[in-house]
Amino acid sequence: MTVLVTGGAGLIGSHIVDALLKLGRHVRILDNLDEQTHPRGRPPWIPAEAEFVQGDVRDVEVLGRVLEGVDEIFHQAAFGGFTTHMSTYYDANATGTARIFEVIAERGYEIRKMVAASSQAIYGEGIYVCEDHGRLQPPMRTLDRLTAERWEPPCPHCGRDLLPSLTPEDSRWNGETPYAVSKLAEERTVIGTGKRLGIPTVALRYAVTFGPRQSVFNPYTGIVSIFSTLLLNDVPPVIYEDGLQTRDFTFVADIARANLLAMEDERANGRVFNVGRGEAVTVIRLMEQIAAAYDVKPIYAIPGEFRPGDVRHLVHDATSFRELGWEPETTLENGLAEVADWIRSQGALQEYYSDALENLRRTGVVQSAHTPA
Repeated sequence: MTVLVTGGAGLIGSHIVDALLKLGRHVRILDNLDEQTHPRGRPPWIPAEAEFVQGDVRDVEVLGRVLEGVDEIFHQAAFGGFTTHMSTYYDANATGTARIFEVIAERGYEIRKMVAASSQAIYGEGIYVCEDHGRLQPPMRTLDRLTAERWEPPCPHCGRDLLPSLTPEDSRWNGETPYAVSKLAEERTVIGTGKRLGIPTVALRYAVTFGPRQSVFNPYTGIVSIFSTLLLNDVPPVIYEDGLQTRDFTFVADIARANLLAMEDERANGRVFNVGRGEAVTVIRLMEQIAAAYDVKPIYAIPGEFRPGDVRHLVHDATSFRELGWEPETTLENGLAEVADWIRSQGALQEYYSDALENLRRTGVVQSAHTPA
């Protein structure tokens, strides 16, 4: 069996590759080795026994070659993070996915199944509970509210404070960032076009994924690697809002296992699943645990800045996927310890975030809050 892993040099894709090779699969990797993520070219963790093709999912000619003879596809290639390159999100994530299906249809390739990476970003704000109005999903926070440092989203009916809850798959698609919209387009393309072409497909909405091999060069995505390189260079990480926003952080090995399960289990066909631990972790707690993993002082700055389009609380309800037999095996503490060991093994590392932050501020991707008099 030949398996194609797009984005197979990246964080999640490379761990899927390793797992497939252990199962005896013939693995073909397609990765464009984006310079922002892989400035040193082909990373050393690409196995010699895997077939590697450097190319882009937007390149029809390259797709024609790498899809030939393929039985299964793990589609992990994506452009992510908070950057100013709005059109690249749509081009890489939405158009790139569509072109995979175009080539499959035009050349008559017979694909047994595809599992694709979606994202928690599509939800926008997650599910909350109002004392009077029950469970609800508030709209995205307004710019006026954020600049006034009113971080928590209010109940849209009564304006009261809300209690964050877990977010299941039947929640609305409220994400407004270019990345969120592009990943929703990718997800809908995978599910809808798969049905039209008779190809079983699955989309996995990942929680925030971290682990060894997350780029230590890309300053626009990967909170664990960004905070790590800043702390190791004695630079206080900048924490947005008040640092009490929460996310669901999941170790990459657990995400890779989820992909293999989705591929093998026919009950997953045609469905979309959340994949996350279901544990709410504040950004401050994450920063403190990263510092503990390196045995350094947890220094950080909270200047009252924010990113428009960011969400306050979003933690997965992964009940549906757990019913297929998946369980996360790695705690946040143990996962961060593995990341710290791996990053230390890379030698002295430069931090790239400080310069990038100035550009994000200049272009309005990061803005400053103020409290009205």
